[in-house]
Amino acid sequence: MSNAYFKVPQPINEPVKSYKPGSPEREELKKKLTELKSKQIEVPLIIGGEEVRTGNTEKMVIPHNHSHVLGIYHKAGKKEVDMAVEAALEARKEWSELPWEHRVSVFLKIADLLAGPWRSTINAATMLGQSKTAYQAEIDSAAELVDFYRYNCYFMAQLMQDQPYSGSGMWNRLEYRPLEGFIFSVTPFNFTSIAGNLPTAPAIVGNVSLWKPASSAVYSAYWLMKLFEEAGLPKGVINFVPGSGGQVGTPAFTNPNLLVFILQDQQKYSRICGKRFQKILRI
Repeated sequence: MSNAYFKVPQPINEPVKSYKPGSPEREELKKKLTELKSKQIEVPLIIGGEEVRTGNTEKMVIPHNHSHVLGIYHKAGKKEVDMAVEAALEARKEWSELPWEHRVSVFLKIADLLAGPWRSTINAATMLGQSKTAYQAEIDSAAELVDFYRYNCYFMAQLMQDQPYSGSGMWNRLEYRPLEGFIFSVTPFNFTSIAGNLPTAPAIVGNVSLWKPASSAVYSAYWLMKLFEEAGLPKGVINFVPGSGGQVGTPAFTNPNLLVFILQDQQKYSRICGKRFQKILRI
């Protein structure tokens, strides 16, 4: 059991590497780009920590070279969304009751892995899957995302520390608990840092997520999921369900366990999912 007050180290902004000619990071990135370009991968859904293949697939190509196929990804539908909700709610039973410092430790490890051995992989995946330059990827998928994880953990600890004023003879206490359903995170194509932040920020405070990455950014999102797994994120806390907006969004929005959704393009999903989505927006 936890029997001490834990302080999260105060973060500083992750330094941005230069990738100048002859630098170690440039050579490492070039090797990783060659490695990833040399093979095609099959990206499954990841539900409850298990790989799920639907057979309904789509190609992943390099945007600046459509003839170069990076692999295929499997697309989720209602059946898989329902499976992901069930897996998320099952994982919530333990994750929501885990001491906050234990949850934070997972995400601080994710930050350290991304800042270190996983940096070239996520940057290379962003360059290939979203046509970013080395420097653009470094700012986005490495430095900014590392900052998200470290600062989110730090501010979450501050949130837990803040307590209301207690008058004479009183002790006012404020406790926090996670939401009772699931978070639906729909992430954009243009920033790997946003894609890596939206499903994880709710998880740090004890929630569970369904993550639907943009169809044109599944490649880098999949490598982030593999990073989460290596860092020890428990199965089912984040469930990876790529697919079309209507096939994934509609069953997610109509599920009674949906409590919060996080996305970039609200107008797009309003068109796809209709009145149910608009009703949630009003709530």
